[in-house]
Amino acid sequence: MKRYFKGIFGASTVALLAAGVLGVGAAQAHSPQSNGSDKTVTLTANLTELNDSGASAVATAVVRNQKIQHIEVHASGLTPNAPHAQHIHYGATALHECPAAALDVNGDGRLDTAEGTPAYGPVVVSLNTTGDTTPASFLDVSRFPVSENGSYDYSRDGIRITKVAGTGTAKEIADGIRAGEGVVVIHGVDYNGNGTYDFSSGASELDPNLPAEATDPAACGVLR
Repeated sequence: MKRYFKGIFGASTVALLAAGVLGVGAAQAHSPQSNGSDKTVTLTANLTELNDSGASAVATAVVRNQKIQHIEVHASGLTPNAPHAQHIHYGATALHECPAAALDVNGDGRLDTAEGTPAYGPVVVSLNTTGDTTPASFLDVSRFPVSENGSYDYSRDGIRITKVAGTGTAKEIADGIRAGEGVVVIHGVDYNGNGTYDFSSGASELDPNLPAEATDPAACGVLR
């Protein structure tokens, strides 16, 4: 696993945080199930591949008030034995969907992380395995799941939704997610199939010190 970190991740994470973007995709899902008070809902997203990654996943989240009581992500078809950043995105002015290939505005043949922002909005929750889950940890790769043979099963309880500057209060974001406007995105695409994230497809648009393979979206789905 260390080969994915060496020379790729470090101080540049600060620059990525300033960029405030990550994610893309096309999705399927079902209507929220409420407890009647509309304060607690169970949401599911079927994540489908982006950038011809071959990846897919199912995410299930139980959201009550301003907390994700429980969330699971079961993913497969990913770059094997590699870390995969994953997040919930939401934006008040976003389309609340996963973008199509037509959003490849620079015409380089792949959807990068920033090109999808109008569709799914900024990161509001980092789905890390331990520690902080705010957008401040949105690319702390050492705390994201690592796919063993291309798959992983992620589960976490008690994630507090927080205010995100320029996006909304904790309540506004939680209300948006409960309303079916949250988008789950998994990142990391080994385009050339050499078993590591490298610069064969250029640098990430978020930071030139990062390879695009490490930050480009692999799968996406809308929580409904």
